[in-house]
Amino acid sequence: LTYQGFREPLRLAVEVTSTNWEDDYVDKLDEYKGLGISEYWIVDYLAIASRSYLGRSKVPTVFVYQLINGEYQSQAFRGKDRIISPTFPELELTVEQVVTASQPRIR
Repeated sequence: LTYQGFREPLRLAVEVTSTNWEDDYVDKLDEYKGLGISEYWIVDYLAIASRSYLGRSKVPTVFVYQLINGEYQSQAFRGKDRIISPTFPELELTVEQVVTASQPRIR
């Protein structure tokens, strides 16, 4: 990835996991850290990552990574948890809202 059009690093990057979830949890995490992106979200709405990331109860999870002293510190949010964004502290979204918004609506 190149972001040559930007004068400063992006403040927030959001990835939604797919079958190649390891790209989001490993490769992109390292890449975004190198680019100096201060906040990175991984939205694992299908809970497809391994248990080493999600824990025993594989449930939809939003991970928020904050770049502190050149390293990402993560926090996991699930269910009715309000997602805490250091970049956008006024944000009022829960994991449940994000996950249900991604599901197709039946009419």
